[in-house]
Amino acid sequence: MTTPRISFEFFPPQTLDASFRLWETVQMLSPLAPSFVSVTYGAGGTTRKLTHEAVGAIHKNYGLTVAAHLTCVDATRTETLEIAQAYAEAGVTEIVALRGDAPKGQDKFTAHPEGFANSCELIAALADTGKFKIRVGAYPDQHPEAASQKADVDYLKRKIDAGATSAITQFFFEADTFFRFRDACAAAGINAPIIPGILPIENWAGVQKFAARCGTAVPAWLADAFETAIRDGRQDLLSTAICTELCSDLLDGGVEDLHFYTLNRPHLSRDVCHALGVTSQVALEEVA
Repeated sequence: MTTPRISFEFFPPQTLDASFRLWETVQMLSPLAPSFVSVTYGAGGTTRKLTHEAVGAIHKNYGLTVAAHLTCVDATRTETLEIAQAYAEAGVTEIVALRGDAPKGQDKFTAHPEGFANSCELIAALADTGKFKIRVGAYPDQHPEAASQKADVDYLKRKIDAGATSAITQFFFEADTFFRFRDACAAAGINAPIIPGILPIENWAGVQKFAARCGTAVPAWLADAFETAIRDGRQDLLSTAICTELCSDLLDGGVEDLHFYTLNRPHLSRDVCHALGVTSQVALEEVA
């Protein structure tokens, strides 16, 4: 098994306690030398300003390559591209371009009258600037709004054709789910790298809610395993073992990059990376 390239996703903080958690997370995981880190928007674009501040601080203070999330939600085209320009001026040259979820209280996404109608329009506009490496989302399990799995693959092809250079998947629980999706993408002529998104299970109840919202299938064996582990007080041990096995299976299947959704709780992500042979580069440099 080869040692993977890794990357991490962080949330921008909305409270003082959350701010402490973010910086603890960055400090704990940055020594693992991620190829990049991403910083999300909140649902409905609610953390736009906080995201911009967190991206700038991580880039400036930690020297990490930061991919800033950018969505089409509740903003004009001009406003969205002004945010992108501000990132470029701050030295941030990677963007995760997404349509975005509907604002709180709305059942579905509705484009701003003067905004981008969908992620493809946003991607094309960003690509036209020539300033960014553009990453996009992908869905190994059928997206709740998609007519079929094929429709998900076809739409990813449109995003790549619009100018995206790589995709990061939604989380999933079995390696075969990713491999089937990867094969379908290859058959559709998608040649851009597709990075599997990995969610170490910090809170089983919360993960089930995430999964239901984004259409991720939860295998019966996984639910049974966590029911037993929670009863025995061994859920962290189970989470580390299951996530490490998933990553190992992906690497054995030819995957070279793994993207961890940290939820700003770094310990499980760090432990899984260590189990995969990803060690602290800072420590190695000090020894050398």
